Amino acid sequence: MSKKKITEDTTTTAPAKNAPALVKKIGRTTYIVRVHFSKTSKETMSDKIKRMLKNEIQQM
Repeated sequence: MSKKKITEDTTTTAPAKNAPALVKKIGRTTYIVRVHFSKTSKETMSDKIKRMLKNEIQQM
């Protein structure tokens, strides 16, 4: 995979061309958001959603 340098400390990995994408058109601008998941993550999607909801409730 190729990496694109953004700043000295931050890099991003280019998404695979077959990665799922969300497309949203706002006015005359079309936004394409590609979705990818970490292969090294120890947390399931369900665990992540629960953690995010818990954190949001604690901030209320």
